[in-house]
Amino acid sequence: MIEALRSDEIVRKCGGRFKLTALIQHRLREIMIDGARPLVERNGRTDLEVVIAEILEDKITADYSESGYEMKKDVGSKQHG
Repeated sequence: MIEALRSDEIVRKCGGRFKLTALIQHRLREIMIDGARPLVERNGRTDLEVVIAEILEDKITADYSESGYEMKKDVGSKQHG
């Protein structure tokens, strides 16, 4: 699954490598830190592989209006205590 990152298809889906990287980082944080549920079946895949599958299956996109997925601007700003 990680080899999909070498493909131009996933880069085009996101509108460039920078947007792809930002989307992956944001979604990984949601899954790993915030406890968001994956939008695809895990099937023994790592968190990164799950995020890549979500992108390839158009579950999340860099153009949030098409998928309904919206990047939350306050990710990481949870106050603890």
